Amino acid sequence: MAESSGKPLACPRCATRYPLDERFCAKCGMPLTYQGRVDAEESATGARAQARKVKPQYARGDLRRVATARQQPEAEFIQMLLLDEGVPSTLRRSAGFDVPDFLAAGPRDVLVPESGLEVAREVLNQSEIEHTDSGPGSAGDRARSATRPTALLLIGVIAAVGVVALVIWLLLTAFY
Repeated sequence: MAESSGKPLACPRCATRYPLDERFCAKCGMPLTYQGRVDAEESATGARAQARKVKPQYARGDLRRVATARQQPEAEFIQMLLLDEGVPSTLRRSAGFDVPDFLAAGPRDVLVPESGLEVAREVLNQSEIEHTDSGPGSAGDRARSATRPTALLLIGVIAAVGVVALVIWLLLTAFY
């Protein structure tokens, strides 16, 4: 099947075609797949089978971080747990980690649409996987990021006071 009018993506449910910058079907909310020839046996396996698991009501809204995995395989495991409940997800390399994208090493953020955020949290709570509050800029992220520098500063001040006290003690014992 040839690409029609420069729209290489299609909805697996309603066959509406979309350009590459779209992620979900505007009509039914399904994740888009590349259009092309699909055999009858192929339609029930692979990406199409995964796309059928996605519940359209969980595919709406902006992407929010729901968990951070230590490496690619762990992130893919979390994705499969979420997909079993019908929540679509995507992965992205965590900010500040500078290993090339083709390596499986390094932390990955698991992102879900806003409408699936609560279900994703429940799934992660049941599986005892640590998850974030609601994504970048959430109150929990701000609180955690505010306490880390404060704790490090406090440790630094205590260490500096200890070093100064040690130097003074050494000077006093040397002269007396």
